[in-house]
Amino acid sequence: MSVKPEKSEQDHIEQARARLLAAALGHVVFDGWSDQTFQAALAESGVDPGLARLACPRKALDLALASHRQGDAAMLARFQAEDMGDMRYSEKVAALVRFRLEAMPDKEVVRRSVAFFALPQHAGEGAGAIWNTSDLIWKALGDTSDDLNWYSKRAILSAVYSSSVLFWLGDNSDDHQETRAFIDRRIANVMQFEKAKARFGKNPVFEKFLEGPGRFLSRIKAPDGLVNPDLPGYHQPKT
Repeated sequence: MSVKPEKSEQDHIEQARARLLAAALGHVVFDGWSDQTFQAALAESGVDPGLARLACPRKALDLALASHRQGDAAMLARFQAEDMGDMRYSEKVAALVRFRLEAMPDKEVVRRSVAFFALPQHAGEGAGAIWNTSDLIWKALGDTSDDLNWYSKRAILSAVYSSSVLFWLGDNSDDHQETRAFIDRRIANVMQFEKAKARFGKNPVFEKFLEGPGRFLSRIKAPDGLVNPDLPGYHQPKT
């Protein structure tokens, strides 16, 4: 069993991963997220091979996921810096999706990423990355749901985000205005669904259903926050 490193050591590993990623992006356009890209990044970054193995034990896969997390961090940083006090809730959701797209690297890198995470062996990791993006958006907006709604909100927004990425890749309009309109339409659909779901939840028939065969739905809860971090190469034992 490997032991989770101390914070200073973890910082050192994260810095090495960031250096590898910066060196890799120029190669992804030509070679995708591949072993060739990882080896080129290793040579150009000057990162020690042993440290590189700690930072990216799965090599290109960990670099691709690091690139996605970097975009998530940029989205949140911009959200915190923007004055959005006068915006409606739906507008804030749409803005966060837009911020995430605008944090993307070169479109060709994104195309390579889409193709990479479409591979069967990487599809699970790709879906998890998109789910985490959706989770971060809802958390940034103060979502406090802890039941089935926690899952439905993230599942729906994951679909919206994924479709927005694909639309953005083919959008040649000025300042991606067509993508902005597409996001607004999709978010409007989400909010309509949320309103309909709220009305349905107050329906006496549905309340009776929850008291009977549907009572298991009320037992579905969101994760308690104690889920182990997804840090490749480390294992956090249960206490």
